This record gives sequence, structure tokens and C-alpha cells, in this order.
Amino acid sequence: MDGRRIKNMEEFAALSGISRPTVSKYFNDPTSVRQATRKRIEAALEQYDYRPNIFAVNQNRRNTKNIGIVVPYLADPFFAEIARNIEQRCIEAGYFPILFSSHGEKELETDVLDTLRSLKPAGVLLAPLGRRSDRGAVERFCHDVPTILFDSEMDALGEAFVGSNNPQSVGLMVEYLCRTGEPPSFLEMKAPTNPNARKRHAAYVAAMERFGHAPMLVRVPGAGWDFERIGYEAGMRQLAGAGFPTDTVLCSNDRLAIGLLAAAFESGRRVGHQDGSDFRIAGHDDHPFARYTSPSLTTVSQDYAAIAEKSLSLIFETIEAGGTLDERRTILFEGKLVMRMSA
Repeated sequence: MDGRRIKNMEEFAALSGISRPTVSKYFNDPTSVRQATRKRIEAALEQYDYRPNIFAVNQNRRNTKNIGIVVPYLADPFFAEIARNIEQRCIEAGYFPILFSSHGEKELETDVLDTLRSLKPAGVLLAPLGRRSDRGAVERFCHDVPTILFDSEMDALGEAFVGSNNPQSVGLMVEYLCRTGEPPSFLEMKAPTNPNARKRHAAYVAAMERFGHAPMLVRVPGAGWDFERIGYEAGMRQLAGAGFPTDTVLCSNDRLAIGLLAAAFESGRRVGHQDGSDFRIAGHDDHPFARYTSPSLTTVSQDYAAIAEKSLSLIFETIEAGGTLDERRTILFEGKLVMRMSA
């Protein structure tokens, strides 16, 4: 090993006695140069211990291998799990995943999209804030960059939308709860953060009416992504006052349900479907921690792996098609009932 510090590809090419275009061609695709040339380059790499800035090489390509991933709140385990699945698949396919979180803020989401545009991504997987997004900014971005939306839908934007079938999954849970006990009331936030919350509200109302019951909505104050705190505080207020309309509560998401479980425990209420329980609690999403609550949380699972895999396959298809699909597509995955101890 030579020991000298190589600053850039030009210097490496000069020292190794190989033309800069040939070296660049090798780093883009080692099989694209002759075997003898490849051996010379690899020997020089060992001699000078040089490693190129792959990101810079990628940016100089006509079509980069960058895949942008934008989520509204990376600390949310749902988005963390989706992002993990997408990142792994991107790397396996030879792409460079670049992950951003908008932290629930409209201005930051817009800034992230501007930053991504400057990085010349081959495509982007975007879970937008939804109603809180700057629709004009998202629309312009989707026009400029091949984009697949996932989890949060914004009508007619992006080449496709991939998400969960909320009417099916919520209806599945309402049917189960009505069949096994009192019909559920529905705990939700007055100012929902995610578009899925509104879809679940509508799905709950429709399912209750379909089964011949009046919807019982418990709408609580709170905004943002601190769902456990909101569920806990709402639960403490309800349990200290008039309580819930029935002995069964379906929460709009698992994180609200986890907060409500904590409030029930602190209030001395026994939660579960066994004899002697005060009431039942169910959620939606199959949060990674849902099986470890006490009692374990009955919920509806979202297919994290399928959403990630389909989103990626669609962005790859879009890239191969030159940036657009023949028509906008919507792919929804059905949820599965996960019966545990809480309901």
C-alpha cells in the first residue's frame, strides 16, 4: 500500500496510468471494462487504498441511483418499520436510499422536497402529511420527480398510492367486537394528524350502521404525533367522569389505545375479555409494542412488508418506464384481525 492520500478520481487515474473516463466507467459498472483493465484498476485500488465518493459518482450519472424516502414522523414505529423494509430492498436492488422525516411540520416537508429535488433522485417514496401538507408544493414535486405515495393519500397525486384498506380493516374489527360483546365506542382526536384517521372515522360509522347500531364517537382534544399522551389524558378524563358510552372502546390507532390502557390501569380498571373485566379496548395497526402491553392489545394488523415491497416495485416500474406509469394506480392491502387479551 502506497500510503499517500488520493483526493479525487482524477488523481487516482493519473497515478494508476488509466484514463479518467475508463476509471469512471469501471466505478459505474466494473463489468463494462475489459478484464485486463479491470485487474489493473483493482490492483491500483489496493496499492493506493483509494475509495471513490460513491454518492458523488452517482450524482454525476444521467440517471442517479438515489431513491428518496419521506415519512411524516420517523419516531413512529409504523414508519420506522416501513422505512427499514424499504431501505433493505433498495440496497438489495443496487439503489441508494436517502431517508427524510418531516416531523409533522408542513414547512419542513416542503423543505425536504426541495432538498430531494436538488439530489436528482431516480424516484421518491412519499408518505405526505396529507391535509397539513402544502398541496401545491407536493403537486409540483410529483410533477417533477417520479413519485409513489404510500400510507397517506392525496387525491390524484403521484404515479400510484399504496396503503391499507381502512373500510375493510375497521369493519372487520367492529364486526368482531359487536359479535363478542357490547358495540364499541370510537376514540379519536378532534384534529386528526393523518388522513387515515378520517378514513377510519368514516369506516367505523358505516360499520356500526351496517350492523344496526348508532355510532358512539368520543372525540378528544390533541394534535400532533404524541398519541400515547393524548390517549392517556383522554382516558383519565373519561374514567374520572361519565366514563365511556359502552364497555368496549375501539381506538383510531394502537398508540391511542396504549395510552388508554395506561389510564385504565392507573384508574384501577381491569381491561380484557375475561370474566370480571370492566371493559374492553382494541386498536388498529398492530404496533410493534402492541403484543407487549398489559394486557396485550387486540388490534388489526397492517401488512408492513407488503406495503414496502409494493411501493418499491412500483417506483422501479416507474423509473424503467421513463418516469410515468400508463395510469395512476391505487393498491390497498387488507388488514387481519389480531385477537389478544384486551378485547
